[in-house]
Amino acid sequence: IEKFIGKGKGGYSYIAECNNEKYVFKQLHYEPCSTYTFGSNKLEAELRDYNRLKETGIQMPNLIAFDDKNQRLVKNFIEGDTLAQIISKNLVTDSHISQIFSMCKNLYSKNLNIDYFPTNFIVDKNNTLHYIDFECNQYMQEWDFENWGIYFLANPQGWLKFIETNDSSYINNEHGKPVKTPEIQAIVDKWLLLPH
Repeated sequence: IEKFIGKGKGGYSYIAECNNEKYVFKQLHYEPCSTYTFGSNKLEAELRDYNRLKETGIQMPNLIAFDDKNQRLVKNFIEGDTLAQIISKNLVTDSHISQIFSMCKNLYSKNLNIDYFPTNFIVDKNNTLHYIDFECNQYMQEWDFENWGIYFLANPQGWLKFIETNDSSYINNEHGKPVKTPEIQAIVDKWLLLPH
C-alpha cells in the first residue's frame, strides 16, 4: 500500500503496488451514509454492479481480484486527474461533457445510472474520461446526468472551495442535490445543446 486516495460512500481507496504495477486497493466499510442505502453485503453489490457496467462498454478500470471475507477488492490504476480537480481549475471542456453524454447513451439503454459525482471520474493523459467507481443504479431521471451530475461540472468556484475547506455546502445541499445558481444554469444550458 503506497498512498491513501480517499474515502467514498462505500470504502477507503489506496494506491498499491505489486510487481512494479500500480493498482487501486479498496477496503469496503459499513459506515452510515445519509444520502444512500446499501444492502447487507457491499462486495456482492460491487461485483454485481461491475458486471452490469462492463456490459455497457463504458470506460472503466478492470477488476483484478476480490476478497469476500475481508470485503476488499483490487482494480487497475488509471493515472490522471479526477474530474473534480479539473472542475476546480475551470478546465472542463465540451469534450469532457460529450464523453459523459456518450457514456449516458450506453447506460440509459440498459436502464442504468452511475454516480456522476466528479470524484468518480479520472481524465487520463489522452483526455479520456474513465468512470472509476463500480456503483450503478436503476435509471431515475432525478439522478441522471442531465438533471443531477452536470450541475457539479458547472461549479468551479464551489469545487475550489470544497477542496480547500472540505465543506460540501459549496457544491451540494444536505439531500445530495447540487448547488444551482443562474450562472451554473447558464453553463448547463449551453452544454445541454451539445450533441447527445
